[in-house]
Amino acid sequence: MLTLNWKYTLRKNILMLQLLGLWPKEEKVYKLNLYSTYTFITTVVIMGGHNLFQILNICFVYKDLKALATTIFITSTEVLVSAKIYFFTQNIDTLKKLLRSLNQDSFQPKNEKQLELVNSILNFWKIVYGWFLFIVALTVIIWGIIPLLANSTGVKQLPFSAWYPYDSTVSPFYELTYLYQVVGMWYISMSNVNIGTLFYALLTYVVVQCDILCDNCKNLTIGQSSYNQRLTSCIKHHKEILSFAQNSNEVFEMVILGQFITSTIVIATTLFMLTLVDPLSKEGIIIAMYAVAIITEIFIYCWFGNQVHIKVSYFVIKNQKPISSLNGIVSYLRSHKVRVDTVLKFVG
Repeated sequence: MLTLNWKYTLRKNILMLQLLGLWPKEEKVYKLNLYSTYTFITTVVIMGGHNLFQILNICFVYKDLKALATTIFITSTEVLVSAKIYFFTQNIDTLKKLLRSLNQDSFQPKNEKQLELVNSILNFWKIVYGWFLFIVALTVIIWGIIPLLANSTGVKQLPFSAWYPYDSTVSPFYELTYLYQVVGMWYISMSNVNIGTLFYALLTYVVVQCDILCDNCKNLTIGQSSYNQRLTSCIKHHKEILSFAQNSNEVFEMVILGQFITSTIVIATTLFMLTLVDPLSKEGIIIAMYAVAIITEIFIYCWFGNQVHIKVSYFVIKNQKPISSLNGIVSYLRSHKVRVDTVLKFVG
């Protein structure tokens, strides 16, 4: 049996979460210390204040349909990210336990073939992570730069419409407010990316474990240990996969529900916004980039969720007979009251 450090794949993801104040180092949870103070500043002062001033702005622009739509389609996403961060930090201990559980022997690849299979899937997740991070980072950069180009005409604009208890068009308040909005936008975007991609990684781990389990089941007669011993190991592995999937689902189910609701609202509002501006204008480019980022986020989740369905269907097809080569295994599993298709609930 080989030993694979599953957490190593997530090292960049976890490092970013640590920089954002969302992942206490090592196996610790939030306590009254310097890191918790840093987390409070980033989440409450930077992100919370950034959201609050935009929400207050709705009270002043509700009569202007264009300004209202602009504020809502941005603020709704930012409020969702705030909710994501709340649920994420509340379940940080569970997430760390999930990652530690991957180190148990049953989750480890048993041979070079399985290791190669695992690495190919995990490498794909790395590509998706980098691609998604690039799209969001590019959107943030464009959003932060374009208002500066408009300032060359003498009109001082901020990246976001917001209400402040001072005149934000006067120096140095304008420069400080501009910096505050850019930092807030960067924090919210990076938090959203890294929380989302961590969940995609958990989906990927379920896919990988299904592949390992299927390969083990197909090779029950190969090896030095007895058939019953290997079959028992497969049953235990199956139960552990279900437990891992269920715990992951419990952590992120409300977040994903909110993501779909908010994304639907944002996409609809974005399309409406594009009818009010020239698609090739500065505003049009910003809105289009934002829409691409939102659609990409939903697409990635659906894609990884679909991969779980595909891998599970390899083991048993819902409402149909199991695959012929696994008839005996599935019958044995069912005789022990272990439902092979229960894992479908993870993405159902």
